[in-house]
Amino acid sequence: MNTTTLSGKRLASLIQQRAQDQARLAQHEGIHPTLAVVVATDDESTHWYVRSIERAADRAGIDCRIVDLGPDATEQVLASVLKDLSSEPSVHGIILQTPLPTGVAADTLVGLIAPEKDIDGANPLSLGRLAVGRPAFAPATARAVVELLEHYEVPVAGRNVTVVGRSAVVGKPLALLLLERDATVTVCHSKSGALETYTRPADVVVVAAGRTGLLTGAHVTEKTVVIDVGTNVLPDGTLVGDVDEASVTGVAAALTPVPGGVGSVTTALLLLHTTEAARLQAGVPSSAEQPVAAGAA
Repeated sequence: MNTTTLSGKRLASLIQQRAQDQARLAQHEGIHPTLAVVVATDDESTHWYVRSIERAADRAGIDCRIVDLGPDATEQVLASVLKDLSSEPSVHGIILQTPLPTGVAADTLVGLIAPEKDIDGANPLSLGRLAVGRPAFAPATARAVVELLEHYEVPVAGRNVTVVGRSAVVGKPLALLLLERDATVTVCHSKSGALETYTRPADVVVVAAGRTGLLTGAHVTEKTVVIDVGTNVLPDGTLVGDVDEASVTGVAAALTPVPGGVGSVTTALLLLHTTEAARLQAGVPSSAEQPVAAGAA
């Protein structure tokens, strides 16, 4: 059978245009949307991702500050920087990029990001608000999965969705977003046992575990829509996901590519969240929770 490729490029372009329009509108209102990305690693896949954010922000007319503290940054230095950025009026969105140096407590640091500037939903307060249906910026990667499903008109209400990975960045918030849309959600992790027990019966499988080749053709059926959230860099510099694309292609109904799938939508959503945060901080009504382009193929 033919496996449909669910590219994120068209959707990312639509979201990027919306972010650009909002940035332009904000500038007319005297607001200059600014995103700060704090980095403290020498991990190449992280720097690849941060560079993609910087380029996309430039295209959208959003100021982007890369605060590179180096792989030896201490928790105290990171805490000081996050506090300063949270209190700086000219900064509207903050991302603390992972991984962090060994021994640095990410859970403590993300709690220092002002909730109104937490455009990637990292602060536990943001996740808590998301859990009870209160306004908050969802983690951009989790929202990107939902936006892709809506864009390609993949139904989730009343359907079985299996999420592989339980991180606070993707798995947990994505489960909440899917539950809000009436999906029946199963979350798998390292103690779940045989993965195919949960993935083969599912209508949609989202893989976000950070393990190259984790999901293979043996884990899916001809009805499965597979969303690959993984971003792994091979020794030769090639970017791949968590799905063994070669074995899944021809078996599953549909698959997102890596790169060019979830990642491109995630980057665009971070920019949209930044413009929304900038306008909210200026007292301008927001439309951050509206779907971007549901049904637009």
